[in-house]
Amino acid sequence: MKQYASHYARSLIEASLDPLLTISGEGKIMDINKATEKIIGLSREKIIGSDFFDYFTEPQKAREVYQAVFEKGSVTDYPLTLQHISGKLTDVLFNGSVFRDENGKVLGVVIVARDVTEQKLKAKELTEAKEFAEKANELAQIAKQNALLATQKAEDAVKAKQQFLSNMSHEIRTPMHAIIGFTKVLLKTELNSRQKEYLTAIKMSGDALIVLINDILDLAKVDAGKMTFEQIPFKPELSLSSMLHLFRQKIQEKNLRLEVEYDKDIPEVLLGDPVRLHQIILNLISNAIKFTNNGFIGVFVQKVKETKTTVTLRFSVSDSGIGIEKAKLGKVFENFQQGSSDSSRLYGGTGLGLAIAKKLVVSQGGEIHVESEKNKGSTFSFILDFLKTDKKPDAEIEIIEQNGDLKKIKILVAEDVPLNQLLMKTILEEFGFECDIAENGKIAVEKLKVNLYDAILMDLQMPKMNGFEATEYIRKRLQMKIPIIALTADVTTVDLDKCTAVGMNDYIAKPVDERQLYNKIVKLVKQSVTPGEQIIEEEHIKTNEKCTDLVYLMQRTKSNPALMMEMIALYLEQTPPLIDTMKQSLKNKDWDALYSAVHKMIPSFAIMGISHDFEVMAKKVQEFATTQQQSGEIAELVLQLENVCRQACKELEVEYNVFKNIKNN
Repeated sequence: MKQYASHYARSLIEASLDPLLTISGEGKIMDINKATEKIIGLSREKIIGSDFFDYFTEPQKAREVYQAVFEKGSVTDYPLTLQHISGKLTDVLFNGSVFRDENGKVLGVVIVARDVTEQKLKAKELTEAKEFAEKANELAQIAKQNALLATQKAEDAVKAKQQFLSNMSHEIRTPMHAIIGFTKVLLKTELNSRQKEYLTAIKMSGDALIVLINDILDLAKVDAGKMTFEQIPFKPELSLSSMLHLFRQKIQEKNLRLEVEYDKDIPEVLLGDPVRLHQIILNLISNAIKFTNNGFIGVFVQKVKETKTTVTLRFSVSDSGIGIEKAKLGKVFENFQQGSSDSSRLYGGTGLGLAIAKKLVVSQGGEIHVESEKNKGSTFSFILDFLKTDKKPDAEIEIIEQNGDLKKIKILVAEDVPLNQLLMKTILEEFGFECDIAENGKIAVEKLKVNLYDAILMDLQMPKMNGFEATEYIRKRLQMKIPIIALTADVTTVDLDKCTAVGMNDYIAKPVDERQLYNKIVKLVKQSVTPGEQIIEEEHIKTNEKCTDLVYLMQRTKSNPALMMEMIALYLEQTPPLIDTMKQSLKNKDWDALYSAVHKMIPSFAIMGISHDFEVMAKKVQEFATTQQQSGEIAELVLQLENVCRQACKELEVEYNVFKNIKNN
């Protein structure tokens, strides 16, 4: 039995893949297993009886651990390194425990040395990889900062795109305002049925375009996935007809044949976003007409699939134009891309339309494809799903009428620029609203504590407390749910997410369109809209391309000489000090003061009819004041702003005297 026990113990020892040793009280090796022989490189006979500490790279450290086992009874996971006779090192975790005889006397120590060489190697590699990654990241940051020449081309492309979008934003808004305005005038006259049909199509298309103008031009918003899609009842056949009416004259001018096929099995009314659908179709038809000089333009709508709740439609636009090379087909939906290098020179355009169309289709879960052959034409088609509905499309409402039981509306306007204060007061009083002015957010908050208002028009950039801070205070500290509409002149860079986050209900751009402002105020007051409703971007009104033009001011004041004199006097009073502050702050490198002075100048450009180019210059100065980059150009921009403002003052002094004479006579 004793012999059996001995063999059994030996089997257990040899079964261990880790080195296992028994050490006497004097530190001599009493027994080992084969794993120990392998890791040390000596036979069992040579190792037994030798000094345990001699096989470690740090003998003294091994001795201390060995002694600790006797003192504590055991030691776990203590790191040591065993050395092979060839010099190879093995990292181990030392686990030791004393063993005793039948009477409890300590005879020695049993040691298991767990081989962790591979784990340590992996840990080291991981650490080195992290260090390498950190170093690489550091080098990348340095490279990013210093490689201006390497990134200049990309930066120039981005700037060119942004500049183009900014310019086109204003160029398109101006004629669209005129188109919609005169169309509305004509619709009020006596018309035959065909004239009314055409004008209604123009009006519908114009309204869709003016709402979408910011989304079309601000490609960054589309790329960021911030586009929202409505689900409202609409008639797809009417939507298509409206878009085709928009292009009929152009198609006729080019002597093209228009082919239209609309599947009559499609339900009359569907749920979807007709404005986005207009946008996609507009881009595709516009593209087809541009690149087709003879032949036809085909527009086809087919029902692909119908279930109890949805309808899948395929929209196709075909042409017999110049076509696209096979090698270029994969790139036509990319930003700033066209079918050939000659396309932009021969046909004009920016190459943005197809990119926007694809993003709008894909964002709604659809697909868009192109088939084309060089010199034989192209077919662009997209598939979208629409919900079925029993609802009827809402009739168009020009102005929201107040109900008889709606109390007189009182508005608090938080605005720091005197010229804007007077303008807003004039517009609101024309609506029959009461108006109270707060020069900044802090004053607005104080007024809310003692007065009752139905809504607030909140400028975003004000001294002492800006619009964001004031709104957050009103929502969180005052716990008020009063409707708040954001006001700003910077329609392209406003932080709409931040407006929503702090609790603003809506958004409108300056100079404001009184119809839109009226509708927003009445809607919010009547419906008691809760904070956080999605903010909708509205359009700017571009001024004429000369130093001053008082057309807009005359419209706002209804050509009232006294009121125009008051607004011109305000401009003449506030502008010279702002010019001096702007120049001095640039000289003193007081960037906050520079930014503030220019910010107060910007609204007056549009009101006094000063060219939008100077608003663009002013915003560049603001950008510099924020980043302090490109300083070489800023001095010249400040000089140009000074010159145009001083020239405007001279012109407005003359205008002031003219109105003064009119008033006196």
